[in-house]
Amino acid sequence: MKRLRGWDAVLLYSETPNVHMHTLKLAVIELDDLGGATFGVEELRTVIHGRLYKLDPFRYELIDIPFKFHHPMWRENAEVDLEYHVRSCRAEAPGGRRQLDEAVGRIAGVPLDRSRPLWEMYLIEGLAGGRIAVLGKIHHALADGVASANLLARGMDLQEGPQADGDSYATDPAPTKGELVRSAFADHFREIARLPGVVRYTAQGVRRVRQSSHKLSPELTRPFSPPPTFMNHLLDSTRRFATTTLALADVKQTGKHLGVTINDMVLSMSAGALRKLLLRYDGSADHSLLASVPVSFDFSPDRISGNYFTGVLIGLPVEIEDPLERVRAAHESAVAGKESNELVGPELVSRWSAYLPPAPAEAMFRWLSDKDGQNKVMNLPISNVPGPRERARVGGALVTEIYSVGPLTAGSGLNITVWSYVDQLNISVLSDGKTLEDPHELTDALVEAFIEIRFAAGLSAELTVVETAMAP
Repeated sequence: MKRLRGWDAVLLYSETPNVHMHTLKLAVIELDDLGGATFGVEELRTVIHGRLYKLDPFRYELIDIPFKFHHPMWRENAEVDLEYHVRSCRAEAPGGRRQLDEAVGRIAGVPLDRSRPLWEMYLIEGLAGGRIAVLGKIHHALADGVASANLLARGMDLQEGPQADGDSYATDPAPTKGELVRSAFADHFREIARLPGVVRYTAQGVRRVRQSSHKLSPELTRPFSPPPTFMNHLLDSTRRFATTTLALADVKQTGKHLGVTINDMVLSMSAGALRKLLLRYDGSADHSLLASVPVSFDFSPDRISGNYFTGVLIGLPVEIEDPLERVRAAHESAVAGKESNELVGPELVSRWSAYLPPAPAEAMFRWLSDKDGQNKVMNLPISNVPGPRERARVGGALVTEIYSVGPLTAGSGLNITVWSYVDQLNISVLSDGKTLEDPHELTDALVEAFIEIRFAAGLSAELTVVETAMAP
């Protein structure tokens, strides 16, 4: 048994019927190398069963504390019913990118069952060219982006290692109520003992902010006033998903030419694309949006669970028409946001979250999710996570593409997540049913915004063709 850290628990408490807190990882798989052998749901269950020994979070079961006296605990070695957790579904004909994305969206709209380990995996068949896709649905309370990437590497043929005995998974007994309460008391005393260190960490951050000559941007001096937009409203429970791919080399070349990072390019593309949609749906794009960009403070390659990140608020300059000026402004905003995060202390929110009482926290998030209005902190989350740098395999079959997307948050009907894989920059968009009828509007706009940046920079507007399995 182990206690959920405060930040993990917050991601659990923030889940409501219309705000689902699972993340998605999608792998498109080429079967040609199997020499005619089949790879169906039973074969996938066999692969997962043989790797459970190194996929520890897949065996975690959530245990609530009586009277919500403390954050829940993970029962670390629970029974895993692979008949339940690993399922099959079929994309509609002709099995192209849009049909796969539609299948993923349907799966994304169903929350995970908290009475079981908080993950599911789907084998999606019916894709063009005889390909398949594997979709992992994992609760954010289990793992952040870095941990998910490490978990993905363990689940695929990226790391050599001995195979475990298929019948060696012993389960732990369920704890009694008395054991849970006693453990909660002991943990509370430990948290009280840590409180002076948390206060000291906070005071050091306040002192750094006061002594710094760095000035916050206008957007970040009012972090609880993001502008109202078409994407900010009471969410419904529907989820729609869309993907697209750019050549990583093109993005790197453009960033190097302009003297900015890949993260800056992602923010610039997002600003350009969202400007188009704001003009289309709201009729104006006069104010910078506020994006929450996750920044990790634990990059350990061995970490496969837990959340060690903070959300850095960054202004998206959607009001700027010139593409190169948008790139410059996005870069400056990202630098300012990161500097502010370092001054305040990247672990500030994470450390204080340990002291958030469960029942009031759940009530607060239920109120936020039912409130008919915009998100009071940000307009949308935007993530950029480095994925595997070498080709992965599942059961010997080649993984040709990997996509990832995080959850929607209360009052924010869009999420943009970028996941690089070998030579690809793979972009995913998640929306609810009210925000966009077709989220490919946004993925198309992201590609158009990238082409505009390259053209304005004097680079070729002809993009490198990326070898992907999924035609439109």
